[in-house]
Amino acid sequence: MSTRRQFLATSAAFALGSTAASAATEPTHILADGEDSKDARLNPMKTLNDYFPFQVPATLAEWEARKKVVREQIQVALGLWPMPIPTPLNPVIHSPIERDGYTVEKVQFASMPGHYVTGNLYRPTGKTDGPRPAILSPHGHWNNGRFHTANDKEIQAQLDSKAEKTREGAKHPLQARCAGLAKLGFVVFHYDMVGYADSTALEHRTGFADVDAELRAHNMMGLQTWNSIRALDFLESLPGVDRKRIGVTGASGGGTQTFILCALDDRPACAFPAVMVSAQMQGGCTCENCSGLRVNTGNVEIAAIFAPKPLAMSCADDWTKKFLQDGYGLPELKKLYGLYGKAENVDAKAWLEYGHNYNSKAREYMYAFFSKQLLGKDGPVEEPTYVPIPPKDLAVFDEQHPRPADEKKIADLRQALRERDGEWIKALRSGKDAKAVEAFRAVVGPALRAMVNSELPAKIAIRKGPIESKHDGFVMHRAILGRENEADAVPCAGVFNPKTAGPKLVVWAHPAGKSSLLVDGKLAPAVKSLTDAGYAVVAPDVLRIGENNTSRIPYKVDAGFAGYTFGYNRTLLANRVHDLLTVIAFGKTITKSQTIHLVGWGEAGPWAVLAKALAGEAVTKTAADLNKFTFSAIQSTSDPMLLPGAVKYGGILSFQALCAPGALLAHNEASADEFLPVAYAGAAGKLTRSADKWSEEKVVEWLAAK
Repeated sequence: MSTRRQFLATSAAFALGSTAASAATEPTHILADGEDSKDARLNPMKTLNDYFPFQVPATLAEWEARKKVVREQIQVALGLWPMPIPTPLNPVIHSPIERDGYTVEKVQFASMPGHYVTGNLYRPTGKTDGPRPAILSPHGHWNNGRFHTANDKEIQAQLDSKAEKTREGAKHPLQARCAGLAKLGFVVFHYDMVGYADSTALEHRTGFADVDAELRAHNMMGLQTWNSIRALDFLESLPGVDRKRIGVTGASGGGTQTFILCALDDRPACAFPAVMVSAQMQGGCTCENCSGLRVNTGNVEIAAIFAPKPLAMSCADDWTKKFLQDGYGLPELKKLYGLYGKAENVDAKAWLEYGHNYNSKAREYMYAFFSKQLLGKDGPVEEPTYVPIPPKDLAVFDEQHPRPADEKKIADLRQALRERDGEWIKALRSGKDAKAVEAFRAVVGPALRAMVNSELPAKIAIRKGPIESKHDGFVMHRAILGRENEADAVPCAGVFNPKTAGPKLVVWAHPAGKSSLLVDGKLAPAVKSLTDAGYAVVAPDVLRIGENNTSRIPYKVDAGFAGYTFGYNRTLLANRVHDLLTVIAFGKTITKSQTIHLVGWGEAGPWAVLAKALAGEAVTKTAADLNKFTFSAIQSTSDPMLLPGAVKYGGILSFQALCAPGALLAHNEASADEFLPVAYAGAAGKLTRSADKWSEEKVVEWLAAK
């Protein structure tokens, strides 16, 4: 069947749109004058304060596949894909303070060379028949963190509202949590968030907001999560701790750390993230946000990764106040846990008379939860009384225990991270055989999928069209394409010669979009050469180009921290690659093209490379003008070519290697390396490279050659 007939045979599939002639004056236009493309991505971009519902998959198999994708996305966003190789902790534990039934010690250890985690270790002193269960406790954004002390007015308000039962609990609620758990028989490690209490080598909220940090996936959230993973390593290493009975609990920012850690690390047995899991506000600090983290996901789904292990949560009169309602969290988590036959393993309680907190009511709910899960004791638990320790006496560093001499400030730490990642990617790309290429693909392939947050879709939605127009020597079809599970709308134009058309398609990526198909109303010379050779040529207006730029809302990235923008939205580059994948899938599933080539011109050349790397065998040949582009040359987080994490994984050269074994023409390259030929070693003759820019005629000749 000819490509023309294939296009016409899909009329029923195009029934969602009009088949009447467009009122637009431009030959390639499909929108009427003044009509909007209705692409939701042209609306204001999503923020941390929007709605993030969790759609529970229909089957457990679907969830397990989705779970793997989301976990990889989290790791890539945090700069923890693959996990760094742990270095020695070299813990220092000193100066025990005796209390009734437990001791409190001061702790420091190196989560990585030159960066230290500090905190207090609470250990029960009573007799035990064997190893004790343990609780890891990140604190959250309380003033002074581990040293938090409420003032007299705050104390009285907590007592008057009955949020707290004792003055000690009201004055030192974080200490009360740890002491209460220790008196119940748990070993507890209460550790500092970066920039709080003793962890003052780095400031909280600062240090990772520039474009270099974005390109390398270095961020405060990733650093804190690595600290949490190493804190778990520390807790496991202690004699007398039962490694199979470890729980995690924190509130607010500590709640975020709790469910993020439990999404990535399989070791915790149960978890209690307080006042944080929600389909509403997702966490407002830079330590809770980073680029790529919540694109097409959210905190409820991230918390669900822990299933089917026991999970409990507390809610208050804050962004968690609707969590118990359908669409906001708990009913969806119950349904998800039900896929495992473990719906009883997840629960939550709300105290809507109180604001954001981890007060005695929530703490007692938590004590009962951990007592049941880790001690085998069912029933309510009343918080034990305790004698607080003055915060100055909890400090890790003193004259006898000074700050480590090798402790790094932000500039030195970031340089160390650059060197670590540089050595890692160099080693990954230094192999010379098929096994090395396979290892490279296993890491960089999922990383690229996560950074772009897209893949080749199985189904395509037709938003409008087809609109056919006949011209001298060619026929044009115009349509708007999208994906069934998204609200995108990609205007496209396809041209073919009805006398020569066969089952062959070229996806034409151009900075000017579909208007580049024509020059003065006639096919552009390169396009005509392809149609004369039997190809249909389809060009999209990818996001914010041509008719896909109808928004009056400017493309704007948060000036203070790009993670507040790209933590919830694809970058412009990622969206454009996503759109190319949509068009490739159109050729594969709608026109049933047996051969699909991809060509990228000018700045669209790198888009084509990334799209081919993700499309796999669906694309036969890819010709890309690399435009002398390198990700490392990007100077601004608002650059349309920004892809957070790209430099970490080797940049455009690595993504070219993912195109193997498909035929690749990479011309106008900025640089070359030795690994790309290794990736193509098993595909003789499939790789063509040039530092020079090829002419359109020469590119088309390469594409059309058998």
